[in-house]
Amino acid sequence: MPSSPPASTPARRYDIDALRAFAFALVIVYHVVMYYVADWHWHLKSPHAAEWLQMPMRAVNLWRMDLVFLISGLAFGLVRRGQTVLGLLKQRSLRLLIPLAFGMAVVVPYQPYAQGVANGLIAPGFGAFLLRYYSHSTWPAGAFDGWEAGLTWNHLWYLAYLWAYTLVLGVLLPLAESAPGRRLRQAFVGLRGGPLVLVPVLPLAVYSLLLWPHFPPSRDLINDAWLHAVFFTVFVYGYWIGLDTGLWAELVRLRWRTLALAVLLLVLYLGLLGLVLQHGIRAARLPLRLLADLYLWVVLLAILGWAHHRLNRPWPWLRWANASVYPWYVLHQTVIIVLVVWLAPAQWGPVVEPVVLVAGTLALCRGLTVIAQRVWWLRPLLGMPARMPKQARLEEGLKTGQRWWAR
Repeated sequence: MPSSPPASTPARRYDIDALRAFAFALVIVYHVVMYYVADWHWHLKSPHAAEWLQMPMRAVNLWRMDLVFLISGLAFGLVRRGQTVLGLLKQRSLRLLIPLAFGMAVVVPYQPYAQGVANGLIAPGFGAFLLRYYSHSTWPAGAFDGWEAGLTWNHLWYLAYLWAYTLVLGVLLPLAESAPGRRLRQAFVGLRGGPLVLVPVLPLAVYSLLLWPHFPPSRDLINDAWLHAVFFTVFVYGYWIGLDTGLWAELVRLRWRTLALAVLLLVLYLGLLGLVLQHGIRAARLPLRLLADLYLWVVLLAILGWAHHRLNRPWPWLRWANASVYPWYVLHQTVIIVLVVWLAPAQWGPVVEPVVLVAGTLALCRGLTVIAQRVWWLRPLLGMPARMPKQARLEEGLKTGQRWWAR
């Protein structure tokens, strides 16, 4: 039977909440920096793009979305408790598909418009673009990412993928919670030391051998077999990890070793990558991919261990972060692109412009989220509960009363 936390374990795991906030904050920062990375495809590119950003961005890119899916698997396991399978799937579908539909219809369209105008393949005029976009028009080749389908979900692909994994794991729950399924999970959470580092990498290595050469990342849901295999596996790993106290204690015990090993693997990876890029050694591509798989898992182990060691406390900002993560995620990339279009004519240079872009992204995401949190029908469209929890409503009412009393 899946292990449950002892009575002394807090009802809420603050480190998991904090990790979720940090993981999505990293996604937002990553997309801001993508505007400035030379030779990497993104929707728009800065005239100040720099090659030196490729190295730190590559170091993060190898595990950033895997961390998000692992945390999503953790959340799935926690939400599962006390719910029927159908109730769980219904709840998760509403929380994922409504923001996905709203985001694709309202939030995302400015992104392909701006990209198409920048590429010189779409005439300026957002209103005219929307009329064509909503009528499922055909577009010039390469007008924007997703032009072949006529529309795009751009950064919201994560919601579609997460919904698919949630559905698959939900259907498999009777098997996962059967006696053989419990034994498999117990074998995973019982891993210690070297086996915890190496065994979970084996499926990832198999995917690299069998799928990676044939299915490059597409994020179109249909033709993405390699990424599906990797992301669903780490999603299941998160579900298995849950609140198992023994495994979390082991993650904390190994935190310095996994951190040191992650740094070593990154140095080896970047060194081998440099040789591949400089000398075109094609035979090294597969060993490089396998090294990246090991690096990915070791980084996740280090992050989980350090987070549990340092973040498992009721931080004052945590409630705000939990309420803001989802709407910020839905809004952030369009906010970035709107600001890029506005800021480009000012030509503020490679120092001032990024600072203003980051500050503006934070301010606009914050302002739009505050508005949405106070409009009941906007809340579910951006992934928030239709009504604030009772305690939050009481606190909001108390703050309002205090402000009124202070007048």
